[in-house]
Amino acid sequence: MTKLYGVVGDPISHSLSPVIHNAWIREHDLDATYEALHIPKGQFADGLATLEARKALGLNVTSPHKEAAIELAEGTSDAARRIGAANTLVRLKTGGWLAENTDAPGFTEALAQANIDIADQNVCLLGAGGAARAVALALSDMRATLTICNRTESRAEELVRHLNIKADIRSLEHAPAEMGKADLVINTLSIGQTGQALDLPEGKLRTFYDISYGKPAQAMLGRAEAAGWKPLDGLSMLVAQAAFSFEMWFGILPDMQGALARCRKLVEATS
Repeated sequence: MTKLYGVVGDPISHSLSPVIHNAWIREHDLDATYEALHIPKGQFADGLATLEARKALGLNVTSPHKEAAIELAEGTSDAARRIGAANTLVRLKTGGWLAENTDAPGFTEALAQANIDIADQNVCLLGAGGAARAVALALSDMRATLTICNRTESRAEELVRHLNIKADIRSLEHAPAEMGKADLVINTLSIGQTGQALDLPEGKLRTFYDISYGKPAQAMLGRAEAAGWKPLDGLSMLVAQAAFSFEMWFGILPDMQGALARCRKLVEATS
């Protein structure tokens, strides 16, 4: 019987995950399928029960269900526990789910692919929401000197306490000054989705990394490039975290570069 895998979220129709995973499934001649599965906000438990009835064996989890995925899982990996969110569920042989998080290693892999070494470097992280947690944990594990700029400083302080990491906290008003001192800037703010952008200091060919991609990333990355930054989007992180999920389900680490090239063509065609 064909094995079911998929990505769940609300909304979900925009997801590139089916393109990524189904190509890998074909490449490795696996008897499996990967679907985009819509579960409305607040209905994750019922949706998961339906997928269990359909014999689903693995799921990627995106907004707004990452925290609910941990709550309903039978087991939780150290990374998912530290981050407080799961982006991957693995069906256990004993029933139930193991909650995993491949966002942090996906981000680390994306930096490695870009030949960016941040050990002992000054990194400015913009934002302290759910997307920032995995990034902040990865940065701390890579021994970056971290400054977090967020509209609400208390939320950034809570992030630091939850992850048990070291970071300086600044309000978003201080972001231009902090970016001016940073070796690398990482944006996790969602302002690009509304076409907004922050004022940026002169980049001097430093890297400005936005974890989004496509249209949501255009405003910020366009402004960064104009200010002399080296702009990078989050498409490589998306592919890397998907690859690590795939490896957990099938025991195979798939071709990331081929998947990234396919996704880049799709994104450029629709941007």
